[in-house]
Amino acid sequence: MVSISLEVNQQLKQKIEARTAQVGIIGLGYVGLPLALLFVEQGFPVTGLDIDDYKVEKLNTGQSYIVRIPGSEIELARGRGFSATSDYSRISDLDAVIICVPTPLDDFHQPDLSCITGTAKAIAPHLRAGQLVVLESTTYPGTTEEVLVPLLEAGNGNGLKVERAQGGKDGATFYVAFSPEREDPGNDTIARRDIPKVIGGVGPASSELAAALYGTIFNRTVPVSSPAAAEMTKLLENIYRCVNIALVNELKQLCHRMGIDLFEVIEAAKTKPFGFQSFYPGPGLGGHCIPIDPFYLSWKARQFDFHTRLIELAGEVNGQMPYYVVEKTAEALNDHAKALKGAKVLILGVAYKKDIDDLRESPALTIIELLRQRGTNVFYNDPYFAEVGCGRHYNLNMKCASLDDLAKYDCVLIVTDHSSYNYTQIARDALLVVDTRNAMKGIKSANIVRC
Repeated sequence: MVSISLEVNQQLKQKIEARTAQVGIIGLGYVGLPLALLFVEQGFPVTGLDIDDYKVEKLNTGQSYIVRIPGSEIELARGRGFSATSDYSRISDLDAVIICVPTPLDDFHQPDLSCITGTAKAIAPHLRAGQLVVLESTTYPGTTEEVLVPLLEAGNGNGLKVERAQGGKDGATFYVAFSPEREDPGNDTIARRDIPKVIGGVGPASSELAAALYGTIFNRTVPVSSPAAAEMTKLLENIYRCVNIALVNELKQLCHRMGIDLFEVIEAAKTKPFGFQSFYPGPGLGGHCIPIDPFYLSWKARQFDFHTRLIELAGEVNGQMPYYVVEKTAEALNDHAKALKGAKVLILGVAYKKDIDDLRESPALTIIELLRQRGTNVFYNDPYFAEVGCGRHYNLNMKCASLDDLAKYDCVLIVTDHSSYNYTQIARDALLVVDTRNAMKGIKSANIVRC
């Protein structure tokens, strides 16, 4: 009985080593699509799955919907056997299935696992013995074993169980692991293959197979004792950043009152060769991870009668930054004898960080809504977005404005410091500039307010 399970295990491992294992990536967004392309580069046959027919059609015609991934790269992948589908019955053809679906917060700032549970229920009927399922979506410790595994076991209809110990019953087992995504959109200094991959399997066989799979596309794998340890690793990484950004955001407000340039202070502090890592203030947090992940852990901690006070305080400080920006914009306009109500304000940059086409949790969206609530006429410019329509938490319906005549705006508010902007020209042409990103560093002008 044990030998059958071991034989299935070795068959999958041999397929992985030979690059013949059929790999499926569920969720073809900012995490899933780059991951799929990494496997394609290493010669694996890859199938991408997504419920968004727009994405499926784009990929199957050799087109990309992510700026940093050119269409030529998609076309090359298609030539190597990559295809996309919304048909989950294809799961039965795959040897390894990697889940990269969103894990947002709901309207009450509690974890929304609907994408994970929906995906698990869609996968389960098509599972077969010997398959490896890996969850990459960021979530709270316990999700893999408490949510994903029960759904997969209950829904497959074939009595398949996750192999928790070496050697499963009659080989009627499959394998499950958690390996957190570590994508950093816009970061061109570190190759994806050089980012170590943390892996926590449900049992030793799952860990071994997941490490073998990821070891083909990453230069280093980092096994940990359990999926929960891997889940907590991801949260620690992002909470560390969240807390430190909250620190500099709070100091930014204090330094403003004291007449001190915090950016100058940070540049001086980071000359220390030990014990300091530089973080920079801004208009608020954006992206799928840092604004969201701390709340996943805070929610889970309450099940253990534990209150994560530092984490929640950091989230509160960062969450207030868009309000701080609006108040400073109002003050700057007032100094120019102009009220916020009725003023024409141009937002420069709506992406959550520079040089990317990602709006997720962008503080610019909150700032736009806050300004509108105050009666401001708001416009935006962003080279990555011709228009901003509706999202999970916003409904803006705006089109990108031109930069041809900046003098027609009462204020230009820099929210995202894209490299393509000519800041010297902006300082020269705009009546008033409120800079939340230190984009105007080194430019001296009476019309610049550093916020």
